[in-house]
Amino acid sequence: MLKYSKSITKNTEFNSLIKMIEVLDTEQKCREYIEELRWNGEPVCPHCGSVRENHYKLKQSGRFNGLYKCKDCRERFTVRLGTMFEGTHISFKKWFLAIYIFSSHKKGISSVQLSKDIAVTQKTAWFMLNRIRHSFRVKNIEKFDGITQVDETFVGGKNMKKPKERRKEKTQGRSTKTKTVVFGLLSNGIVTTEIIPNTKGKTLTTVIKNMVKEGSIVVSDGWVGYSSLHKFYDHKKIPHNNGQFVKDTYHTNSIEGFWSLLKRGILGIYHSTSPKHLQKYCDEFSFRYNTKQFTEGDRFNLALLNADEKLTYEELIA
Repeated sequence: MLKYSKSITKNTEFNSLIKMIEVLDTEQKCREYIEELRWNGEPVCPHCGSVRENHYKLKQSGRFNGLYKCKDCRERFTVRLGTMFEGTHISFKKWFLAIYIFSSHKKGISSVQLSKDIAVTQKTAWFMLNRIRHSFRVKNIEKFDGITQVDETFVGGKNMKKPKERRKEKTQGRSTKTKTVVFGLLSNGIVTTEIIPNTKGKTLTTVIKNMVKEGSIVVSDGWVGYSSLHKFYDHKKIPHNNGQFVKDTYHTNSIEGFWSLLKRGILGIYHSTSPKHLQKYCDEFSFRYNTKQFTEGDRFNLALLNADEKLTYEELIA
């Protein structure tokens, strides 16, 4: 199951976009909000890890704007340092709007639309969205030990939408050689995904053993790649090819429902994704699915807490 190390309900003062705009209406309020959320009144130096309430507050032109000096290592820092906000000149107000909209919209938002909504260039919006996706990846996950549904899906273009000279054979189902394979596991309402090279038994078994405790109940369809799972798990096989989709209350409907959300989002909002960035899109939809019981404010807070790593543009396009 997922574990969140910090309280995400603290500071929540809004559960709608208009309320957030009213509460966090200045850059100073936004900065103070994230400082309280991340530091809880005791600034943490990202250079040496020192936690002190009385780090030096440096003023510029007689005004304090969030610049601290560590009392131990004497280095300067702000709440942006070491987060996805580091190295950008984009205001917290625009970042907060982007995060709130992106996390609350069930199918996401395109970079073109976001650029219009927060008045930045499309390239900047694209970079912001990918930094947010990077922070959405699943963290602190323990091995599943409940009933775990497993399944794969295939993401890529369709032959019918390509010119005849570019159409290829074997583009559908598990025999495909042109689509990217995404493997998913779902247990207790939590889903995690991983890009895998193929659907062979060795590949699938390795991923499942890394994510699910041995002896647990694993539910899959009748694909031959799952035939060795009975050696490690209580394997429940649902023979979809025979028209059976529920067996003794066991099914894979939940993970297949997640695939539906993922594919409809990609098709309807993003239209297409490259294999290079597909994992980030899967993480995006996993984050929303895993927090579907959260309020909008709590999901927003969790996104801010998860934004604890800097992703550079060079790393993104490498």
